[in-house]
Amino acid sequence: MKSLLRKTFFTGFLSCAFLFAGCGGESNASEPETPKGPDSVVTAGFAKGADVSWVTEMEDKGVKFYDKAGNVKECMALLKELGVNSIRLRVWVDPEGGWNGKQDVLAKAKRAAALGMRLMIDFHYSDTWADPGRQDKPKAWADYDLGRLEQAVAGHTKDVLGALKDNGIGVEWVQVGNETSGGMLWETGRADGSEFGNFTRLVNSGYDAVKSVYPDAKVIVHLNNGHDLQMYTWMFNGLSDNGAKWDVIGMSLYPEADNWQELTDRCLSNMKTLAGVYGKDVMLCEIGMPWDAPFAAAAMAKMMDGCKATEHCLGIFYWEPECYGGWNNYTKGAFDDSGRPTEVMDAFK
Repeated sequence: MKSLLRKTFFTGFLSCAFLFAGCGGESNASEPETPKGPDSVVTAGFAKGADVSWVTEMEDKGVKFYDKAGNVKECMALLKELGVNSIRLRVWVDPEGGWNGKQDVLAKAKRAAALGMRLMIDFHYSDTWADPGRQDKPKAWADYDLGRLEQAVAGHTKDVLGALKDNGIGVEWVQVGNETSGGMLWETGRADGSEFGNFTRLVNSGYDAVKSVYPDAKVIVHLNNGHDLQMYTWMFNGLSDNGAKWDVIGMSLYPEADNWQELTDRCLSNMKTLAGVYGKDVMLCEIGMPWDAPFAAAAMAKMMDGCKATEHCLGIFYWEPECYGGWNNYTKGAFDDSGRPTEVMDAFK
C-alpha cells in the first residue's frame, strides 16, 4: 500500500499511527476465542482484519467515527461490531511525532486486546513508510554494516514484541518487513537480480527474534501486487535458495475499476499456486479500493469469499478502512464522507 500512497499523496505525512479493523463473513472454521494472555495465541479461524494504524492520530486530530445510524462509536469497537476480529499495526523505529513508534503501537494493541481482537504486527524497519519504492534505513542505523543491521533488526523486533508480551498481549502474526519486493534496509538489504543473500540474513534475523518472544507466532514475508505471480516466484525462489525462514506469504492487492475482475481472479489463483509450490500458508495482508467506487463492495465480497475458500489462506486485512473525508488524501478507506461504514464492510459480517 505504501507505494500506492506515495503515488497519491506522499507529501505531507511522515508521521502516523493507528489501529484496528477487520473483516467479516462466516468462516469455514469456528470463530476464535478471546486470547487469555501473551502465550495463549489464538491460531484457529479465519482472520477478518484491518490495519487501522492511523486511528490514534486521527483521534488526536478530532476525527470521530459513526455507525450506520449516526451514533458516535469508538473505532475499534465499531469495527468489531461490523465483523472484524483481527487488527494489524505498523511499527516504525524512531518516527517523527511518535506515531507508529513503540509506545503508540502498545497503546493501540492494548485497546485491541481488551476487545478480544487478534493481532498482527507489521515491522517496516524504517522511521517512516517502507514499500517497493522506498526501504530507507532508520537514521540511527544509517551507517551500519550487514552484521550490525542484523543485530539492530533483532534488537528492535525483540524490544517492541517484548513490550507487548510484558503487557499481557498476544501476537499471532508478525511481518518482518513491509512490501519487500526489492528487499529492505537499502542498499545493504536490497534484493536484485539473483542477489538475495543480505536480504535473507535480515529476514532470518527478524524471524529468530520473533520466535524468541512469541514462539508460536507466524512470521510473514510480505510483498505488494498480489496479482503478479512472476514477482512472487522470483522472490520466494531466491529466498528459498538462500535458506530464508518464513511461515506465511503475505500479499497486497489494490484493484481499480478497469482491472478489478482480473486482479482479484489472479490474486486468488496465485494464493493456491504459491501455497502449493512453497508449502506455506498465505494471507492477504492489505486490500483497499476507492470508497465510492461502484465495484468496491462486490470486489471485497469476492475476495472475502475467495480467501475463505482457499485452503491455506489464513485471512484478509483491509488497509485503513476507518479513513474518510480525505484524511491524508487517502481515498481507499471503507467509510463514507460522513464517517459511517460503507457497503464494503458488509463483507466482514
